[in-house]
Amino acid sequence: EMQNTPDIETIRAAVAGEALALEKVLVACYDDEINRLATVKKRQPDGSIKAVVDEDMRQRLILKLLEAIPQVPQEGAALL
Repeated sequence: EMQNTPDIETIRAAVAGEALALEKVLVACYDDEINRLATVKKRQPDGSIKAVVDEDMRQRLILKLLEAIPQVPQEGAALL
């Protein structure tokens, strides 16, 4: 389910390959999944374990998705 559906201009720009628009669409569509994949367990000073989103890992996941997009056939990209 898309949380923050991008406007049509952003979607068109993403299909045209504009990186910032692509990132906006990816985050809108896959934010929960990206955050889930980037969540790590970190030991807190009191010894407890807390699940937190590793921002570096999150950015690397977004970059990997962006790198994969140009490999999608144009008719597939139109589904964005």
